[in-house]
Amino acid sequence: MKRPALETRRQVVSAVICAYPGGRECAAARLGLPLKKFDNHAYETAGCRPLTDDQIRLLEQETGTTHLVDYLAGQYGGFFVRQAEVEDLDNVDLYARSVETAVRRGRLNQLIAQALEDGVIDEKEVVTLLAAHRHYMAGSAAEMHAVVTLHVSKPGRTPG
Repeated sequence: MKRPALETRRQVVSAVICAYPGGRECAAARLGLPLKKFDNHAYETAGCRPLTDDQIRLLEQETGTTHLVDYLAGQYGGFFVRQAEVEDLDNVDLYARSVETAVRRGRLNQLIAQALEDGVIDEKEVVTLLAAHRHYMAGSAAEMHAVVTLHVSKPGRTPG
């Protein structure tokens, strides 16, 4: 899955709205705001403050996206890893996670190769490479946590 590197909070808000089923109108209704007021807050126009983190998180919970937390973690040089719920895990899920991690690593390698074609990595390529690397590392960490979560020793559980 190719996701753009979101460099500003406004880009985050825009991505969340685009991902929301029904778009702006439905997102505004979900937050209980008239469309014009929602637009003013979302796009920080007419002197309005931006949507709050809680409002963005509410919209993201319904879309299953993590744009805000990915953006915030990236501001600190880190990445977000969603913890797996044990009831959602089985060996088939672990295999799917490992394939997804391999795909992310492959995408990162492709981007590195493309960036090195001219022998120089420019600023735009740096941003793209670091975003792809965070995406890969988050997937790798989530995969490892899922393995541990599924197979951790529990009292009364016999191995095998």
